[in-house]
Amino acid sequence: MAYMLLMIEPPAQRKTRTESEGRGVYERMVRWGDGLRSRGLLLASESLESHADATRIEVRSGKPKVIDGPFAEAKEMVGGFFLIDCKTREEAVEIAKTCPAAEWCTVEVRGLAPCYEEAS
Repeated sequence: MAYMLLMIEPPAQRKTRTESEGRGVYERMVRWGDGLRSRGLLLASESLESHADATRIEVRSGKPKVIDGPFAEAKEMVGGFFLIDCKTREEAVEIAKTCPAAEWCTVEVRGLAPCYEEAS
């Protein structure tokens, strides 16, 4: 089953690091991802831009609304993700516990699933 490991971080955290610290964090995450890939577990991974550069789209009553960031109410943001394939949720949680990012942010484990349940 596929699980998404979401890196949930404070919005301004990246700005607190020096360039050297940022590169060090990035290299640790790349090595960790390479380890998952070598074990056949990694399906995809990406780092995301800050929510300050994001755009939100809402369509209400057929009318689209475009809202550009930054979003002042945001206390956290999704900074990136790892999509993994493993047998159980418990295995996904154990993998998430080894993620270096868990030292400076929250790693949220979510199983992939349909957006609705079919009636039986």
